[in-house]
Amino acid sequence: MSVHELGRWVPARPEDLAVMFAGADFPWWIAGGYAIELAVGRELRPHGDLDVLVLRRDQALAREMLSDWDMHVADPPGAGRLRPWRPGEMLEVPLHDIWCRRTRKAPWSVQLMLDEAEGAHWVSRRDPGVRLPLGRVGRRSPTGIPYLAPEVQLFYKTKATRAKDETDFEAVLPLLDESQRVWLADSIAVTAPDHPWRKRLLSADRT
Repeated sequence: MSVHELGRWVPARPEDLAVMFAGADFPWWIAGGYAIELAVGRELRPHGDLDVLVLRRDQALAREMLSDWDMHVADPPGAGRLRPWRPGEMLEVPLHDIWCRRTRKAPWSVQLMLDEAEGAHWVSRRDPGVRLPLGRVGRRSPTGIPYLAPEVQLFYKTKATRAKDETDFEAVLPLLDESQRVWLADSIAVTAPDHPWRKRLLSADRT
């Protein structure tokens, strides 16, 4: 099914999520294009959804924060099918993509994404060899909104890079320091060694 057939989207804003998750006692981060905008400090383009990333081990806590919402999981991922996320159900790998709306008649407004962790490290669901200490996974905006570090978000954008991802890359590349560029280039080498961003990152690292 197409996104249109699954229902329309009117994405929430990062500020809305910050209010809803204000009392959360688990880590969460704005992800996707909004994370890049929070990193660069300005709007870059329109958005079709709002992604928020939480660790799989914290999924029950995140679900409790949205307990009165209508929530559906993409099962299996990428097949264009949704099913209700039942209360008390623990989603196992490979399930990681949950669509959320305030009521069954409301538009979708939040896409909740689950990712992996081992102890004090975030672990990419694409390859367990790609990881970071949890303290390096996120940043905070000047207003205190947690967002995914740009190098982590760009890593996820290398799977099927679109024009909007190129826009995000061009905007944030000048802001990446040497350690961020090296980590991103090394991580891309694990999952997409021929991706053109890797050459750009290595060239920037030599300037």
